[in-house]
Amino acid sequence: MLARRFAGLRTQLWVFRMLVSSRMLVLMSPAKYVRLVRILREQGTNATTSFALAAVRNPRGTALVDELGSLTWQELQDRSAALAVGITDVAGGPVETLAILCRNHRGFVDSLLANSRLGGSALLLNTGFSGPQLADVMEREGARVIIYDEEFAGVVADARARVAGLVEILGWTDADPGPGTLTAEGLIAKHAGKVPPRPVTSGRVVLLTSGTTGTPKGARRSGGGADELASMLERIPWRGEETTVVAAPMFHAWGFGQLVISATMTCTVVTRRRFDPEATLALVDEHRAAGLSVVPVMLERIMDLPAGTLDRYSLASLRFASASGSRMKPQSVVAFMDRFGDVVHNSYNATEAGQISVAQPADLRHAADTAGRPVRGTAIRIVDDAGVDVPTGTVGRIIVRGASPFDGYTAGAEKDFIDGFMVSGDVGRLDEGGRLYVVGRDDDMIVSGGENVYPIEVEKVIGAHPAVREVVVIGVDDEAFGQRLAAYVALNDGATLAGDELKTHVKAQLAGYKVPREVVVLDALPRNASGKITVRDLPAAGGAA
Repeated sequence: MLARRFAGLRTQLWVFRMLVSSRMLVLMSPAKYVRLVRILREQGTNATTSFALAAVRNPRGTALVDELGSLTWQELQDRSAALAVGITDVAGGPVETLAILCRNHRGFVDSLLANSRLGGSALLLNTGFSGPQLADVMEREGARVIIYDEEFAGVVADARARVAGLVEILGWTDADPGPGTLTAEGLIAKHAGKVPPRPVTSGRVVLLTSGTTGTPKGARRSGGGADELASMLERIPWRGEETTVVAAPMFHAWGFGQLVISATMTCTVVTRRRFDPEATLALVDEHRAAGLSVVPVMLERIMDLPAGTLDRYSLASLRFASASGSRMKPQSVVAFMDRFGDVVHNSYNATEAGQISVAQPADLRHAADTAGRPVRGTAIRIVDDAGVDVPTGTVGRIIVRGASPFDGYTAGAEKDFIDGFMVSGDVGRLDEGGRLYVVGRDDDMIVSGGENVYPIEVEKVIGAHPAVREVVVIGVDDEAFGQRLAAYVALNDGATLAGDELKTHVKAQLAGYKVPREVVVLDALPRNASGKITVRDLPAAGGAA
């Protein structure tokens, strides 16, 4: 018992040191501490409480910079309070679930914070949804109010037809929408200075899984608190009251997490609605950003820019570029660090589990395809189908136990657990240094002619070919072999590559049964709004090269 208490105290001291050294905790006046306590009592501790706390710490500091200009932390609080009152007014009463379909801009943040003031659930919708997908998710989650960007009006039409009494509010418009149209800015202006009643429950956020192969699920997680934050700060060098460019989509778990961490650290967030590789570099230099948050494909698109374009930007202020959400192309990681310094940090996360591991620059220099080591407080095991640990270096199922518990899916589905460890759904291995390598999804493995094949291994070889810009390898049904591999590739501008040449390239490095039977060349691979390849949108592999 005494040893356990001592260990707990030691952990608390470590957390305190991390929060102080990162400048997340700073000395303030006694009056500010009183206000912080009052906010925690009124709003509880949820994903967006940090915005209100940042407004106490530095009310006139710049919180957000988007294409319309800048907003302070206090302005965000005032706007969200007014919007919360306006939403309640137009909805005719309490709003249990507020759907948000917005790109990265103030309308997204205003809506997120307004939901917190209402005590409801903010349903963060994928900007790449089709109309039927959107309607399905809104029906399932019980959303009756939606705030969306004007460009998605056609998509919202499906939900309008299926959700009775749907209340629609425009979060972004490129021009004056005309009289009678409900807009977030209009509601903020109309109810400026008003404050909603104290919510009965603490606001929640429903994050959707990527749904690259099926319908996205809503995932609820309890926050890991100071321990989880300190574990992240130990691996990625955030510092309080600096600036970070958040290019990752904020509706996605990774981009949303980067937004929340920025508020927790009282860091200025610089963003724009649509990702543009050169514009992103320009934002880092213009605002002397210390951090850049991206999904891996964004890093790849940046390094696809001509050398002359890259030469125009130094990124001298950048101390970290954090990426997560899908596999990183090793060549792009190395190229970025060779040009801009050893600043890349690759995080392996799951919507259901939070942060699992982080590869720091030294790890990526050792092996550019590693997902790094588990963060403090998180344990990773690699097990076989029976749940038994496999030897180091052996591929198996990745199971994790972390500080941020999974509360289940909103639709009632459950995650599998083994001895208290959550089954991630991925397969991978650990090396002698404790670094994790994600080989693929548990259901990605195919059996071709009696041999087990993980497509990611083939993808890495094909992706290293100088003519290939991007690649995905999948298994398709085969009468003779059970399954066979099909490779879908997009080539670099001006490059030509025959399917047989690519097969020869693979055969020179891997066993013959790992050579794709078909190679399909596309202009670009289909991706969702968070940068992940959507396998369901690939054409049939009949037209092979």
